[in-house]
Amino acid sequence: MIENIFNNIIIDKEKEQFFDLLKKDNIRIEKIVSNGQVSPNDFWYKQDENEFVIILKGEAVLEFEDKEIPLKAGDYINIESNVKHRVKYTSKDETTLWLAIFY
Repeated sequence: MIENIFNNIIIDKEKEQFFDLLKKDNIRIEKIVSNGQVSPNDFWYKQDENEFVIILKGEAVLEFEDKEIPLKAGDYINIESNVKHRVKYTSKDETTLWLAIFY
């Protein structure tokens, strides 16, 4: 079955949208649609999985304990498991579309 990553992009300024595209025993692929959402103050992700993230559209800033990394369309990063990180910024003017692969 053919799907399109750009389908079902919902512009919701109140909440981020998460779509599981593939879920198997050792891998999960997720589409994330952000419209200005950020991680809550003092909240950090610290996952047991590695996470490869690419920005397909829009822009964001990921914050780590010792640095910030701005991301724009086409930029990608691999976040090792158990590394504390958070979303500091996503564009309020345009939708930010992420593809996240957890492995």
